[in-house]
Amino acid sequence: MAEPLTHTHSLARLLRRATQRLRPRRAGAARGGDPWWKHSVIYEIYLRSFQDSDGDGVGDLGGVVQRLDYLESLGVDAIWITPLYPSPQADFGYDISDYRAIDPQFGTLADFDRLILETAKRGIRVLLDMVLNHTSEQHPWFVEAARSRNSPHHGFYVWSDGRTDADGRRLPPNNWVSLFGGSAWEYVPAVDQFYYHKYYRQQPDLNWRNPEVERAMFGAMRFWLRRGVAGFRLDAITALFEDEQLRDEPALGGTNEHGDPNLRHIYTDNLPDTHRVIRRLRAMIDTYPGRRVLVGETYLPSTADLDAWYGGARHNELHLPMDTLVGLGSTLDAPTFRQRLMEAATEIHDSQPLLVFDNHDRPRSWDRYGDGVHDEQIARIIATLLLTSRAAVLLYQGEEIGQRTNPPKRVEDVRDPMGISGWPRLKGRDGERTPMQWDAGPQAGFSTSHHPWLPVAAGYERINVQSETADAGSMLNWHRHLIAMRRSYAALRSGLMVMLDPDNPSVLSYARVAEDGAAMVVALNMSATPQTLTVDLAAAGVACRHFATLLSSPPGITSVAAGGSVTLPPYAAWVAAVHTHDPNGADEPSGHG
Repeated sequence: MAEPLTHTHSLARLLRRATQRLRPRRAGAARGGDPWWKHSVIYEIYLRSFQDSDGDGVGDLGGVVQRLDYLESLGVDAIWITPLYPSPQADFGYDISDYRAIDPQFGTLADFDRLILETAKRGIRVLLDMVLNHTSEQHPWFVEAARSRNSPHHGFYVWSDGRTDADGRRLPPNNWVSLFGGSAWEYVPAVDQFYYHKYYRQQPDLNWRNPEVERAMFGAMRFWLRRGVAGFRLDAITALFEDEQLRDEPALGGTNEHGDPNLRHIYTDNLPDTHRVIRRLRAMIDTYPGRRVLVGETYLPSTADLDAWYGGARHNELHLPMDTLVGLGSTLDAPTFRQRLMEAATEIHDSQPLLVFDNHDRPRSWDRYGDGVHDEQIARIIATLLLTSRAAVLLYQGEEIGQRTNPPKRVEDVRDPMGISGWPRLKGRDGERTPMQWDAGPQAGFSTSHHPWLPVAAGYERINVQSETADAGSMLNWHRHLIAMRRSYAALRSGLMVMLDPDNPSVLSYARVAEDGAAMVVALNMSATPQTLTVDLAAAGVACRHFATLLSSPPGITSVAAGGSVTLPPYAAWVAAVHTHDPNGADEPSGHG
C-alpha cells in the first residue's frame, strides 16, 4: 500500500522531481505544445505590501527581487505585479500619471530591468497590471484636457455639457453613479463641462471611441513588451466603453453601501464595443515572441457571458479572462462548485478557465468560506480545488500561508478611500492588503520601518513563511505539495475533468484523466459530518484496481482497492492516483509524467 504523501520524505522527493523538470519545461512551451500560460500558476504581488527593501514602510521592486528564491521554491510560473507606475496614489496606483515609468517609491526602470533579468534566471515570467479604462487626473493628458475644450487631449476623455434644472443649476447628464460612491460626473468650470469617472473622481475615464486613445495606450503597452514583460492583467477591462447616448441606467430599488441607488449597469459595463478593441489588442500582442498573455479582470453575471471575452469559438480576444464565479463567493457548497466547474468546462468553447479565490479587492477566502471552527481544514479544501481543477490558477500573496483579513477597527485607521467614504457600512480593502508575513520578527519581516503603510495582521508570529517552511504539515507546505503534484502528474496538469457522484450534496469529487489514460481522483468533503464515498470511475472511462493516496487532510486517509469505500472526515480533502494494476511493489502510481 502506498503511503499518503503527508510525510516529510515524500514531500522532499516530490519537490525534487518537480524542480528537476521545472527549468526545461519553463524554457519553452508546456508539454503537448500548449502555451506556457495554459496550465500556469500566476502569483499576484500587491507591490506596496510584499517586501520593503529600503525601510520606508512601502514594498518595492527591490523587495520583489529579494523574495524571488521563495517564489521559485513555491513553484509559480509567473508573477502579476499591481501598478508600479508614477501615481498620486489616490487609488494606490490604479490612478496612473505616466504609463512609461516607475513610481520612485517603488524603484527605477533599472530596478525593473533587473527584476526581469532575475525572474528569467528562475524561469518566472512577469505580468504587469495595465489600467486602460482611466488615468489619473494628474496625468498630463487630463491636466491639459481640463484647461480648454480646444486642447488636443480634450477628446481623450468622456465629457458632457450636462443638464440645467428650472433654477438654472448645472446637473450631470444622467443618473450614473461611481462605483466608489456619489455621482459618476464631475464638473470642471474651466471647460463648463462634466467628465465621467466610473471610479474615483481622481480617475477620469478615457474615451475609447477616439482612435488616438487606442494608439497611445497600445504604445504604452509596447513599451513594456519591449522591456520583456510576458503580458498584462487588464484592470476594469469590461468598463472600457459607455453608452454614447448617455442614457439613464435602470433603477433596481434600494441603495448600496454608499447610499446611492442600486442601478443595472447596462450602459456603463460590458458593452459590445469593447470586444473590437480587445481583438485588436490580441492581434498586437500576438506579434511578440514568447506567447505573451492577456489576463482580464472580468466580473460577469454568468459563465456564458465569459465566453465572449475569450472571443468565443474564434479564441481571438483575452487568453485568460478571470472566472470570478467559481471562487469569489462565500458559501462552501459542493453542488454550487460542481455546477460552476461544469459550466467552465462546457460553456466557453473549450477555452482554458482561470480560477481565482483571492485578490487585493476582496476579503480573503479564509474568512469568506471559513466557519470560525474548521477554517484551516476549509482553506485546504479551497487550495485543493484551486490547484487540482482544470484551470490556470491565480494565487494572491499570503493565500498560501493562510494569511487572514485584518480590517481596520476605527475609521481613523482606514487608508482605502472607499472605506473612508463608506464607513461603517463599508470598511474598505485595507484588510486584505496588509503586509506579507515572512517571519516572526518585527513587522513580520516585511520592513525595518516601525510604521509600515498598513499594520501587520495579528497572529503573524505563527502564520508566516519561515515558521511554515519548517512545519511539514503547514498550510504553506500543503500548497507546495499541490503545486509540485500539478507539475509532476500529467493528469493534474492538463487532463480532462470528469465529475464523479454528481448528485452528492456534501462531497465534490472528480477525476482528472490524461491523454494516455492515466488518472487521478480528488474528493472534497464540504460538510461538517463524515462522508463515506465509493469511487466509481465508469463515468471517466478508466479501469481501476487501486486508489493510492497521495495527499490527504487530515493525514491518514488510507489508500483503497477499487470497489472499496473511503471515509472522509468533516472538511476533508483527498487526492489519489489511480492504479490500473496490482499496487504491490509499485513505486510510482499511474498519472505521473
